[in-house]
Amino acid sequence: MRQADGTLIQNRYKQCTIKSVDEALAFDWDSANIGHIARHGILPLEAEQVILNDPLDLRGETVDGEERMLSLGMTNVGRLLVVVTTMRYPKVRVVTAFPATKRMQLIYLKEKGL
Repeated sequence: MRQADGTLIQNRYKQCTIKSVDEALAFDWDSANIGHIARHGILPLEAEQVILNDPLDLRGETVDGEERMLSLGMTNVGRLLVVVTTMRYPKVRVVTAFPATKRMQLIYLKEKGL
């Protein structure tokens, strides 16, 4: 994943370090996380696109002993979403995803220089 200035950063997860955004990422989907993001009007493909499209990594947090990353980014059609992920080695699991608030949209535009 990359920072706002485009430099490569190491993934904060202890289980896996993503060394290159060019490496293929596998995602961990099941009925639970697909159903959860569907309630927010998000498709699995959209959440994957955000992670693969150079998102802003806003913060990491630990929830019930699990490392999670909150990322803000665009889908291929320009929809701005927040996607929360965790590593389920060797896959990325989307915990939740939802449309960005107006405040988050402004943060994204400022940080990306748009």
